[in-house]
Amino acid sequence: MVLESLTTPQKAEKSPWDLIFIGAMYAAVAVFLSIWVFKEEASIVMVLLTVIACIPLVFNTIQFEESKDDALLPQKMLLREHGKALIFFTCMFVGFVLAFSFAYIFLPESLVTDIFDAQLTTIQNINSRVSGNVDGASVGGSMFFQILSNNLKVLLFCLFFAFFYGAGAMFILTWNASVISAAIGTFFRDHISSYASEIGFAKVAGYFHIFSLSLLRYFIHGIPEIIGYFIGGLAGGIISVAVIRHDFGTPIFNKILMDSLYLVLLAVFVLVAAAIIEVYVTPAFF
Repeated sequence: MVLESLTTPQKAEKSPWDLIFIGAMYAAVAVFLSIWVFKEEASIVMVLLTVIACIPLVFNTIQFEESKDDALLPQKMLLREHGKALIFFTCMFVGFVLAFSFAYIFLPESLVTDIFDAQLTTIQNINSRVSGNVDGASVGGSMFFQILSNNLKVLLFCLFFAFFYGAGAMFILTWNASVISAAIGTFFRDHISSYASEIGFAKVAGYFHIFSLSLLRYFIHGIPEIIGYFIGGLAGGIISVAVIRHDFGTPIFNKILMDSLYLVLLAVFVLVAAAIIEVYVTPAFF
């Protein structure tokens, strides 16, 4: 009840940056409780507890955004209004990633192995699939279509989860946050060894430098991806609320359906851009 009452959709839209702190708090509490109570299954339980904490905010936001459709605003204005929700959702996601990443980096390695067991297995599976498909001159093109196909698959999951479970898409997005955090933490630990011989300020600066690179490595393409998934989840949630509150074929329902279609098309466009960044831009820097 305490975590649920930290903010409302109206407050979040006015102060979206606060959601970074709130999202980090959701995730940090979830990590602590999962270690304390469900250590053997912590990698899944911490995701579930984080989702439980943010479900009231997500569900109320979906209802709030659907009510904007009831006002029959012009499409451009609707997209601008939905953008406010997408901004604070993205900030909340960043908070998740920061909290999970700090847990990965600063907790003992033996504990990290238990907490992020499922996430590390997922990363290994992804890396093995990628390394098995990187032969030949068409690596960039094949990689692009592979990544885009995976992104679109996740988008569909977000749509269906949001439609059938309301805030259900948050499970997929929070799971992605935990996997990204495990990748960031692994990148950090692999590269911080080069600073092991440094002392004093140089060592501290090295830690900040590597952590910044770790975040940048995955945020360059990760943030556009997450925005695309949030757009899809919002579209599915709006349709879900509309089905409950309005009759098929009414002007309001048709308006909501068209608004959701625009959101889905926008999500696809954003995911295409994210795949281009991941294949052709991120490797140029890392």
